Amino acid sequence: MERYAGGPEDPADGARQQERHYQLLSALQSLVKELPSSFQQRLSYTTLSDLALALLDGTVFEIVQGLLEIQHLTEKSLYNQRLRLQNEHRVLRQALRQKHLEAQQTCRPHNLPVLQAAQERELEAVEHRIREEQRAMDQKIVLELDRKVADQQSTLEKAGVAGFYVTTNPQELTLQMNLLELIRKLQQRGCQAEKAAM
Repeated sequence: MERYAGGPEDPADGARQQERHYQLLSALQSLVKELPSSFQQRLSYTTLSDLALALLDGTVFEIVQGLLEIQHLTEKSLYNQRLRLQNEHRVLRQALRQKHLEAQQTCRPHNLPVLQAAQERELEAVEHRIREEQRAMDQKIVLELDRKVADQQSTLEKAGVAGFYVTTNPQELTLQMNLLELIRKLQQRGCQAEKAAM
C-alpha cells in the first residue's frame, strides 16, 4: 500500500522517527558545547530541535554537500580567473620592460633623459591600469561570493533548515556558518538519517 501525505502512518515509523529526532537533537546539543558561548546562547532548544527535524530524512545533508561542491567549484573558477589576470599583467610588464630596454639601447645619448621620462609616464599609466583591473576583478569576486552566500541561504531556507534566511548581517552570517558546521560534523560522524521508506 502506498503512503501519501496526510495518510495513516505506521506507529513503528513514528516511533523510529521520534528516536532518530532525539538522537540528532542529542548530537547537536553535544556539538553546540564546542562553540563559543556567545553562539551557544543564540541556539535555543527549539532551534536545535527544528534543525534536528529538518535533518531527519537526510535531504538537508545532501543539499549541504551539493552547496559545498558548488562553492568549491565557484571559488576555484574565481581563483583561476584572478591567476589568469595576474599572469596577463606579468606578461604585460615584461613586454613593456623589454620594449623600454630596446628603445634605450637604440636611443642617442642626448635624447635618453627625454625617452626615460616618457617611459616612466608609460610605466605609471600601465601600473595604474593594472591596479584598476585587479581592483575590478577583486570586486567581481566579492560580489560573486556574496551572491553564492545568498543563494545558499535561500536554498537552505526553502529546505526548511532552522536559522537560515537571506541576510548580510555579520552576526547572523556567523551563526549560519556555525549551523552549517554542526550539520557537516553530524554528517562526518555518520549521523545521517536513513531515508524513510515510502
